[in-house]
Amino acid sequence: MLTIAVTGATGAQGGATARALLAAGHRVRALSRDPASPAADVLRALGADVRRADFDDRASLDAALTGADALFAVTTPFGTDTAAETRQGRTLVDAAAAARLGHVVLTSAAHADRGTGIPHYESKYLVEQHLRTSGVPWTVLAPAAFMDNHTAGWTLDGLRTGTFAWPMPAERPLTLIPAVDIGAFAALALQRRDDFAGHRIDIASDELTPARIAQTLAAAAARPIVHEEVPLSYVRTRSSDLAAMFEYFTITGLDVDVPSLRRDHPEVPWHTFADWTATQDWPALLSPLPQHQ
Repeated sequence: MLTIAVTGATGAQGGATARALLAAGHRVRALSRDPASPAADVLRALGADVRRADFDDRASLDAALTGADALFAVTTPFGTDTAAETRQGRTLVDAAAAARLGHVVLTSAAHADRGTGIPHYESKYLVEQHLRTSGVPWTVLAPAAFMDNHTAGWTLDGLRTGTFAWPMPAERPLTLIPAVDIGAFAALALQRRDDFAGHRIDIASDELTPARIAQTLAAAAARPIVHEEVPLSYVRTRSSDLAAMFEYFTITGLDVDVPSLRRDHPEVPWHTFADWTATQDWPALLSPLPQHQ
């Protein structure tokens, strides 16, 4: 039984990893800036040891990592910025090194090591590079595009009106993965350090075109949904970072060898997009938003 610290434990990737590790019988330290949050309470009920940790408070990281065997690390620029993500990621790596952890599994992004020019990929790669030189045994998992983003934000807003609004051509393939598969793979890597240490692995569970994604969403939601290509110029007015990402998806493509991953790592459930859509509560997700009086 290992004691594993999990950052982002109240988020999608960290939460999925924490659940997978708890199900496998390990001790999980769920690190959160707000240990009193409802999401933290859920993890506590599952058996996690919830501890306060803030990436901008090195002392809190040192305290949270003391005595742990390993760390699942995830960073994000959203809600801050890419410079903050890199700074916070490096601080987390330094704390892991100071605690002499036996293994750090860091999630990055597929292709982040290929000079994509996407700001939030470049910031993640800087953290990767810092981890490689830290002296701590490391594994980098680099997920493809998140299936979970199809039930949030402007994508969900479009689905409510029967439109899968996506800034890519209808027939350009994109590799995808749900958070639950990221968590399962991370748990696998953390439990088998000798097999995974020193490796960087791009991971994805399925590959579909936007047209096929729309068809799959329509079938799962039992309502008409059609793909509509959002111009990159419009996305650029909202976020130059996301525009750069979708431009990369369209021109270069986010290729990941899904068949090889399924063959080499059968322990991971590897949900297809259709599998994932079948687990979503579409009536609740697509219900009209309440009107304010």
